[in-house]
Amino acid sequence: MYSLVRKALFSLDAEKAHDLTIQALKIIGKSPLNPLLKMILSCPTGSPKTVMGLQFKNPIGLAAGADKNGEAIDGFGAMGFGFIEVGTVTPLAQDGNPKPRQFRLPEAEGIINRNGFNNYGIDYLIENVKQAKYDGILGINIGKNTFTSVENGKADYIFCLNKAYNYADYITINISSPNSPGLRQLQYGDALDDLLQSIKERQQILTQQYNKYVPIAVKIAPDLTKAELVQIADTLHRHKMDGVIATNTTISRDTVNGLKNAEQQGGLSGKPLQNKSTEIIAYLHQELKGSIPIIGSGGIDCVQNAQEKLSAGAELLQLYSGLIYHGPKLIKQLVETIK
Repeated sequence: MYSLVRKALFSLDAEKAHDLTIQALKIIGKSPLNPLLKMILSCPTGSPKTVMGLQFKNPIGLAAGADKNGEAIDGFGAMGFGFIEVGTVTPLAQDGNPKPRQFRLPEAEGIINRNGFNNYGIDYLIENVKQAKYDGILGINIGKNTFTSVENGKADYIFCLNKAYNYADYITINISSPNSPGLRQLQYGDALDDLLQSIKERQQILTQQYNKYVPIAVKIAPDLTKAELVQIADTLHRHKMDGVIATNTTISRDTVNGLKNAEQQGGLSGKPLQNKSTEIIAYLHQELKGSIPIIGSGGIDCVQNAQEKLSAGAELLQLYSGLIYHGPKLIKQLVETIK
């Protein structure tokens, strides 16, 4: 059935197909059809797992970027995900980069995007989260507005953290998108140190204010050297971050050279990212020595490479491009198999 749906969606511009899918899932999620969708997909609950102090009904999640504004949480939830991460969301609404900005590479099962954090703002997302009935773990991924300088970016993260804290099961700090100018500078040295110190200080205040502890993860890029990973791992450890997501999209084109759309600027996701993200997970796991849980993301399209990421050190997994190319059956396969 999904092969027919995919054929129809792939006949459209990539972003139009994405927007159409979100709207369809939004409608289904809010209608009596949602339980029917659950029955059709018949996704099992899988094996529960406790990570970051949270009980996940299964270790397979939806990566950020799929549902930027939290409009289709219940629709995605019906597919059987153990957790859903919405966003990236910024303090104020922004249009993102000029269109077209999403490109498929079907031969490689890859996608390039240069969206630039297009979203309706944190307040819009929070209203959608309040209305959602999803019973799994919900993460909110936050970033800075494009017009906010890197030097002042910390204020945007704190603003979003304050807004999201009481409505999220965990929060992700996105400092690794290649599509927001200068953002990746926050992954290094004093900038990272200052940001994480401020985030943890605010987390402590919010924990007391709401009488609950909401874990905070950091999402990193796959385009890091081993020396940079050592420094990042040390900083994450020193600030006692609750989790790390490895990885975001890559700016490398080594695995897709010569293919149509490979020359497009932006972050590459999907199967071409598969090995690189697993290597980052393995090296990060070696450096962290199990002190901080890793959520693995990047190119998961079957049980085998999902298992490779777990063997490399990931405790949870996230999908996005794999879902686009393989449909909800991939979730079912992973949930039934991954322990």
